[in-house]
Amino acid sequence: MQFFDVVVVGAGAAGLFCAGAAGQRGLKVLVIDHAEKVAEKIRISGGGRCNFTNLDTTPANFLSDNPRFCRSALSRYTPRDFLDLLQKHGVAFHEKHKGQLFCDRSAEDIIKVLLAECATGGVTRWQPCSVKSLRAAPQDASSDAAQTNPPAPRYLLDTSQGPVACSAVVIATGGLSIPKIGATDFGYRIASQFGLPLVAPRPALVPLTFDEADWAPFAQLAGLSLPVQITTGSKKAATAFNEDLLFTHRGLSGPGVLQISSYWQPNTPIRLNLAPHTDVAQQLAQAKTHSRKLLANELAAVLPARLADTWVEQGKAQGQPWDRSVADTPDKALAALAERVSRWEITPNGTEGYRKAEVTAGGVSTEVLSSQTLESRQKGLYFIGEVVDVTGWLGGYNFQWAWASANACAIALAESLKAPKA
Repeated sequence: MQFFDVVVVGAGAAGLFCAGAAGQRGLKVLVIDHAEKVAEKIRISGGGRCNFTNLDTTPANFLSDNPRFCRSALSRYTPRDFLDLLQKHGVAFHEKHKGQLFCDRSAEDIIKVLLAECATGGVTRWQPCSVKSLRAAPQDASSDAAQTNPPAPRYLLDTSQGPVACSAVVIATGGLSIPKIGATDFGYRIASQFGLPLVAPRPALVPLTFDEADWAPFAQLAGLSLPVQITTGSKKAATAFNEDLLFTHRGLSGPGVLQISSYWQPNTPIRLNLAPHTDVAQQLAQAKTHSRKLLANELAAVLPARLADTWVEQGKAQGQPWDRSVADTPDKALAALAERVSRWEITPNGTEGYRKAEVTAGGVSTEVLSSQTLESRQKGLYFIGEVVDVTGWLGGYNFQWAWASANACAIALAESLKAPKA
């Protein structure tokens, strides 16, 4: 049986970063992952260029049952800290939109940095390697496992490459999103095994779908994109984003929809302002005074022409007199059209699920984790990254949580296991 100070389960963003940081602080670290390819989620992210952080990261950009939980880790490892690491490794990057940073060349550059950091820390990586079981080792009540020499193991793992003993285990296995690249519920099962509660996992940053019959008039718009304001919830619970919307054959996608999907609750509507920068009512009223164009053509000055045509056809089917010139359209009908364009309320029937979700919301409850160390109430068992009930917005925030939570965990491991600092 081999002994390590720390076993990190999961060779993704959080797992590799934590392993490298812990190894460089003098700990003997093993990383285990069942997938054949290392960090595949990094590789495919950001269109292959990895939106690895966001310059504007704040705790307000994250969802959790405890919104304050992420503050400590985020304050101790900022986007600037990660940029310093990339610059040390000569990785070129650029800002694309709203603080979102991408690699100039390829997401492979991020993976190479993480593997290089692990190599510097002398980290051992077993991949592919599956964990068949994880259990607490019997402890001598009269001594602390970490203080004996050699340390008494706190955990025992049965793996496909043989048995392992360690003083601490870090679960960095992510969520259920994108199962085709190896996502599993392993982290949740380990939490449950040790009596740690979960916030029910659900797909997040995911396209929304609608009943086929209700969506039929809009399915022909698949591929059409436009800037919108999208809102869900009401009063103080309302959340809104100003982002692009994308029509699909089954529903809605695009950055705005992915953002709102993390806040949307089943059986509740979303509201769309399809022309957030235009006073549609005023524009149509003015057009009525001088234009002989069809209403659909006037609407096409505000919306994409395909959408304007579909909108008018829908109104016609519902008895609205929108299929005539703007001059001949009654004021009440123009007002109804403007109201619907500015406040289109529709209720999704669901989402595209984990298959297309970029992340998983929910996870291991922060009630049983230390915000300073990410250690659970089960001593020596840590949870970091996406497996925790902390979910970022679209735009690099989830990677920043991976780096920050991994950093906090690595520091705590070194202090807990009394490793000499590098």
